[in-house]
Amino acid sequence: MLSRHDDPLDVLERTVDFEYLRVWLVDGLSYGDSSTGGRPPFDPAAMFKILIMQAQHNLSDARMEYMIRPPAELDAVSGFCARRSHPRRNTIRHFRNRMTETGTLMRVMKAFDWQLHKKAYIGMSRQIIDASLVPAPKQRNTDDERQAIKDGESAQDI
Repeated sequence: MLSRHDDPLDVLERTVDFEYLRVWLVDGLSYGDSSTGGRPPFDPAAMFKILIMQAQHNLSDARMEYMIRPPAELDAVSGFCARRSHPRRNTIRHFRNRMTETGTLMRVMKAFDWQLHKKAYIGMSRQIIDASLVPAPKQRNTDDERQAIKDGESAQDI
């Protein structure tokens, strides 16, 4: 079992200042004060955390929706534990699409990467993390022996 010290979600919370990113998110997504009515949007910093966790764990929108439902592990980190409603898969998809369309995703990811580098973390994706190089056995048969094997002769006959 991982201690809270080794938990990757806890490390993410300690490493990245999501409040700093909130300003970029609100500005880039043009969130208003919702005085015109309608359902208030989910917290953009919490939604961005969802996108980060989703990418870290290679989760689909549907699986992410399931993971942030109470009493989920990710709930406390994502910031939805105090709310009765959680973002659904379409909300997650819409948020990601809106971030991409407005160019906010690129700007916020640069700030996110900057914070990681500042704390001596390197964000890597699609990398082989634990790979071992093992020497392959060398072929020690002569050309005549290889031809005999192809012709169907047994090892004892060769």
